[in-house]
Amino acid sequence: MKGKLIVFEGVEGCGKTTQMQLCCEWLQSLSIPVVTTREPGGTELGLNLRSLLLENSKDKAISPTTELLLYAADRSQHVEQELLPNLELGKIILCDRYIDSTIAYQGYGRNLDMNLIHQLNSIATSGLKSDLTLWLDLDVEVGMARKRKSGEKADRIEQEKIEFHRRVQKGYKEQAVLSPERTLKIEAGLISEQVQKQIQQILTSKLEEWGIGNW
Repeated sequence: MKGKLIVFEGVEGCGKTTQMQLCCEWLQSLSIPVVTTREPGGTELGLNLRSLLLENSKDKAISPTTELLLYAADRSQHVEQELLPNLELGKIILCDRYIDSTIAYQGYGRNLDMNLIHQLNSIATSGLKSDLTLWLDLDVEVGMARKRKSGEKADRIEQEKIEFHRRVQKGYKEQAVLSPERTLKIEAGLISEQVQKQIQQILTSKLEEWGIGNW
């Protein structure tokens, strides 16, 4: 692949979406071709799946296995329609959530079979892994407090009990240990400018290593 896939991960309220946008603006200022996307919802089909997955339903709840399969469907479409074509064009892709989210939320959070999750991720991604995953590490209680303070209506996942979110955080921690060459921890409890500084320092080194930009 000519381009690079950089994923932003973390628990609710960690600030990944904001930091990803700031990172995009920084890369654009360096004249580096960059696109931003997200999961779920990075395609037209994905937007419909995102609505199903995150909106609160007055009807029967989505079962954990159905939830897992819907995320896999979103990812498969996303990889084929957005990620692979943009990587072939040599673009830097900044993606809000990817396979680590499924492992953390459906594996650790929902306690679904991890072998099944790995199989589905492999099928949905056609083997595409991130070149770099930035894990914005933040205490779960702090993240949830941030979400409440924002005044935004909590989605279906955000409304889960705190124990669920603690299991998700454990999932991220263990993944970072298992893949230190790919997953780098960002201290997300600092002010936004300091968090962005960490990200830019890491990316400056990575871009130089990849031979992208003028350094």
